[in-house]
Amino acid sequence: MRPETAAPDRPGRPAAAARDAAAPRESPFRRHWTLRDRMVVATAAGAVVLVTRTLYATLRVRCIDPHGVIPAWRRGEHFVWATWHDGIGLLPLMVTHVEPGVRPRVVLSWHRDGEIAAQVVRRFGVAVTRGSATRGWLGAMRGLLEADARGEDLVVVPDGPKGPRHEAKEGVVQLARATRHPVVAIGIASHPGRRLRTWDRLQVPRPFARVAFVLSAPVPIARGGDVLARVQAALEETAAAAQAALERPAT
Repeated sequence: MRPETAAPDRPGRPAAAARDAAAPRESPFRRHWTLRDRMVVATAAGAVVLVTRTLYATLRVRCIDPHGVIPAWRRGEHFVWATWHDGIGLLPLMVTHVEPGVRPRVVLSWHRDGEIAAQVVRRFGVAVTRGSATRGWLGAMRGLLEADARGEDLVVVPDGPKGPRHEAKEGVVQLARATRHPVVAIGIASHPGRRLRTWDRLQVPRPFARVAFVLSAPVPIARGGDVLARVQAALEETAAAAQAALERPAT
C-alpha cells in the first residue's frame, strides 16, 4: 500500500479533524468540498437513511457465534473485525439488532459516494475514518490506532474500496499487528434480495428478508506462516456459512 504524500497529521491539525469528523470536511487529498457537494451529500444521505431505517425495521436478523466471540468481547477482549465489501450496507445491523454495545469504526474513501456512505452509517452507530489504500492510508491507520486506544471496535473491509472483490489485502494484517488484536471475520448474507451491478455486487435485502451474521474463531497474528491467507480463508468460510444459514430454519 502506498503511503500518503501529505504532511503527517497530528491530533488537533486540520487533516486529523477532517479524517475523523462526523460531518463532511475538506480532504487534504482532493479539492475542497463545495456548497453543492455538501448539499448533494446531505440530501442523498438523508434519503438513504430514511429508506434504510424503514427497511431495517422489517428484517429478521440472527447472529451465529460458534466460538464465543461476543461473550469474549463482553469480557473485555479486543479484535479487529473484518468483512467483505458486499455486506457493508448490512454491517450497522450488528449495532441495531445484535449487540448494541459495539462501537464500530470503519475506514471509507474520501470521494463523495464514500462520504454519503459515511453519513448514512454514522446514523446507525458506526463511526468513520476517511482514507484508502491510495489516498490517506497512513492517516487512516493513525486514526484507527487512536480509536483503538479509546476502546472503539475496529472494522476493516479487506477488499475495499475498489476490489478485487473478495480478495483480502494486507492492510487488515498490518492493523492487527499494530494493535496486537486477533482478526475475527464476519460473514454476512441476506435472503431474499438482490445484488447491485457494482464491482462488489452489494447486497440489498428485500423488506422482511432474513439476514445472517456468522463470526469466525479469532485468527491470531503470529509471526511465521501466511496470516493473510488465514484471514482470507476465514472470510470465505464465514460468508459461505452465513449463506448456508439462510437455507435452513432458525433454531
